[in-house]
Amino acid sequence: MSDIFLKGSFSGIIIRSPTARGRLRGIEFPRLPTAYTPIRAEDIPGKNQLDGFSVPVLASEMVSYIGEPVALLIGPDRIKLEEFAGLCKVMVEEDTPFFSAYSVPPEFILAKRDITRGDPERAFREAKVVVDGIYRTGIQEHWYAEPQGAVAEYHKPTTVGKEKIIIHTATQWPFHVKRSVVSVLNLSPDDITVHPSRIGIHLDGKIWYPSLVACHAALGSYITKKPVKIILTREEDFQYTPKRNGSEIRIRSALGEQGQILGTEINVTACLGAQGVFIDEILDRICLGALGSYKIANLRIEGTAVKTNIPPGGPFAGFGLSQGFFAMERHVSHIADTLRQDPTEWRKSHFFYRNTSLGIGVPLKEHVPLNELLDTAAGMSDYHRKWASYELLRIHRREKGEVDKNERLRGVGIATAYQGSGFLYNGIDKGFCSVTLTLEKDGSLEIKTSMVSSNKEHTLLWQNTATEILAVEPDAVRVVSDNTTASPDSGPATLSRNITVITRLVERACAAIRKQRFRDPLPITVTRTYHPGNITNWEGKPLDHNSLSHLGWGAAVVEVEIDPIEYTPKVRGAWLGVDGGRILSEIRARRSLTYSVIQALGWASREHINYEEGVIPREQIHGYNIPTLQDIPSIHIDFIWNDVLTPKGIEEIPFSCVPAAYVQAVSQALDHNFEKIPLDAKDIWEAKKLKGKETQL
Repeated sequence: MSDIFLKGSFSGIIIRSPTARGRLRGIEFPRLPTAYTPIRAEDIPGKNQLDGFSVPVLASEMVSYIGEPVALLIGPDRIKLEEFAGLCKVMVEEDTPFFSAYSVPPEFILAKRDITRGDPERAFREAKVVVDGIYRTGIQEHWYAEPQGAVAEYHKPTTVGKEKIIIHTATQWPFHVKRSVVSVLNLSPDDITVHPSRIGIHLDGKIWYPSLVACHAALGSYITKKPVKIILTREEDFQYTPKRNGSEIRIRSALGEQGQILGTEINVTACLGAQGVFIDEILDRICLGALGSYKIANLRIEGTAVKTNIPPGGPFAGFGLSQGFFAMERHVSHIADTLRQDPTEWRKSHFFYRNTSLGIGVPLKEHVPLNELLDTAAGMSDYHRKWASYELLRIHRREKGEVDKNERLRGVGIATAYQGSGFLYNGIDKGFCSVTLTLEKDGSLEIKTSMVSSNKEHTLLWQNTATEILAVEPDAVRVVSDNTTASPDSGPATLSRNITVITRLVERACAAIRKQRFRDPLPITVTRTYHPGNITNWEGKPLDHNSLSHLGWGAAVVEVEIDPIEYTPKVRGAWLGVDGGRILSEIRARRSLTYSVIQALGWASREHINYEEGVIPREQIHGYNIPTLQDIPSIHIDFIWNDVLTPKGIEEIPFSCVPAAYVQAVSQALDHNFEKIPLDAKDIWEAKKLKGKETQL
């Protein structure tokens, strides 16, 4: 966004709340020159809320976190704006803030789940062994290349037209930006056009928050009648934009004589920060992931989504599924350790299978390839030999009671996961999305979609699809996705919808044109629309079962080595077996999965964020520890080829299985059951000291 320059453009600065919770009593601005304009909530001509979410564009009565936008300053000189912003006084009647999800009043509870299947109480009464664990996942920053921002252009009404606003912003969801701005400015949809700019690698960090910044820029442009640019600083972006939400999941399992799960109790707490965006989607995905891929006849799940007075949490690749899978995959490895069984063999005996149903109520109609994937990942990594060797060494050290200071400790872990495609629940747009294709008289094909991509590879895939079905030259296929006026609403670019939902729509539209092309005159235009397949979920709510009908599957192995002096884990290698259905581009699939493995290892081992009194300490911002080139291990990926099937989502799979495999590897190496991520050297030192005290006793 920083490279967009418009003649006569103004800059905008967001005035933010200095208080985590309280009633907004007023805002005092310094004396401003004529060219500078303050904007408050009462200046908003339409609705003071983002489309479909309880997120105010500018706080008007209550503030709910430090840094919440309460006003805007618009003017020609960015430096002077910063000076004026420093003189503004935001007056808040403070109330007691709540920063922990575990000590909030009832009104801070956003959603609850209480689902019981079978008779779990009886299962625990009959249990031979009970395995219990509390699994915690930390907050992760998206760390995209450019901070959030937006540019809004005001166009004066002509003699026959109305005033219009054109918005440029890096967004995964252009039509959400459009609907939000239309509502805030109280204009017609025809008056707003959104041009999505290149988003780069985003990890779902640019789904809804660009709509907020775009509303700020559009509001400034509409009131001043000038082009307005608002770009967050890197520190602003880090402090106030959404992160992967933290979670705590307790799982208790009752085991029978053969080690089978008789019953399980799961208690989920999801901290969504202030305002609670995508509440049901995130909470139910965490609960669903916490069930894993295992046969559990007797079950109780209690889930709670809680808001606190820190900036809003939000989606991060997987929308919560990864947090749930981490908990269950660590839990079953703990079960296998307790029973002194190979975690791979235990898993193979307890996976669910075709013609059963996911816990949320969606039937599985396709083969579940987890046994094959475990064999693939284990074969690539030499898992079975390594696990047996490292297990013997662990037992030897346990009997010896000490670790040789010159001995490097090694461990290996394995985990599995699945991924769907699309949202479980439909929002304001009812889940519908469309693409429009036109075969022109000159034989060229135009594909219109609002779906944006982090690179041009999806465009190449759709061009290849059109070439295969319609036999047009690749150069004659053009994809139009540059604005919301020229393209239909194709929904948000997330949850692998580009490669699954949109690709299927392109295929269907091409097939329809092929049927018509020799009967009807050119040009031929065809629109195809995705319709959600509704069933009821575990609480009777409508659920789009299509999002879980064609699951991508994966199994990961991670091997670590730990220096007994520094006790810092080093990943020796990561191996991933994947069933992605029909792989449209092996190069792109491998690249995407490799990047996800790196980010998943970062989440598991080093990327740590901790809010202190509602604020991220500056040293965490400037010292945020993402993986560097020298930290990247060898990564090996293999596919189960299913060319007869449709493409499946796979990009989020590493986030759901790699962290659990990493923590299991460290647990084997240190002979200590770790249950949290990120897991770093400090955690290992603390475990080492605790183990030393136990040895002395």
